[in-house]
Amino acid sequence: MKTRQLVGLGYLLVIVSLCSAFYLPGLAPVSFCEKGTEECQTQIELFVNRLDSVESVLPYEYDVFDFCKDDHEKRPSENLGQVLFGERIESSPYKFHFKEDIKCNKVCTKNYKTGNKEDIAKLDFLKMGMQLNYQHHWILDNMPVTWCYEVEESQKYCNPGFPIGCLVTSDGRAKDACVISSEFNKKNTFYVFNHVDIKIIYHSGESEGWQGARLVAATLEPKSIKQADENNLNCEAGNPMEVPGDFKEDVTIVYTYSVTFE
Repeated sequence: MKTRQLVGLGYLLVIVSLCSAFYLPGLAPVSFCEKGTEECQTQIELFVNRLDSVESVLPYEYDVFDFCKDDHEKRPSENLGQVLFGERIESSPYKFHFKEDIKCNKVCTKNYKTGNKEDIAKLDFLKMGMQLNYQHHWILDNMPVTWCYEVEESQKYCNPGFPIGCLVTSDGRAKDACVISSEFNKKNTFYVFNHVDIKIIYHSGESEGWQGARLVAATLEPKSIKQADENNLNCEAGNPMEVPGDFKEDVTIVYTYSVTFE
């Protein structure tokens, strides 16, 4: 009897592990329609999960960092696997409607003053996250939002997360994601990924006789962009968002995003 119980427990742990490792939209499909349609859902909500790093055993909830927060924060119902594995899923300020492309929308602005102890602590914690390569984990329609990039021999690698930012060390060595751009080249400097280009791929039910569409994939590309004027945003080009290792001048970080549907 004990042997059967142990075997049964083993199967349960495997099932829980699989459920925690993957988000399967097909388990609870949601149909999305364009804004103004009553038959199905029009708004798409993006949720954020806890951040982790292969360089640290400590995960952190999204709210611990000084990121943009949802004005009406809520937590969705978590399944058994997510609860057992300590997931901390909550709503985000990144919201949009189905098939409505967004170009360079501001989420929030974060200001850090050199004479303010609280600002110094917040920025130091953000820099710690970049130095240890902490990763965002975002969720859309129960799917992980993945970051896909090219590696050796034109191979593409997709990661279910993306970094806060990266660091160029005092001896000029580009760490982690700082290797993706030659613009990340200033010694003893952090580069914040304060902009994301989100691409959502969907499957329409029109040819199959059902209303709306189902989301089948969501990817993003993180970018570091310093905004010269937050009232006149440019998310296509510009200097990267630098945070000096030595906090001697005030720092302003404008967080933005763009969305396209395919």
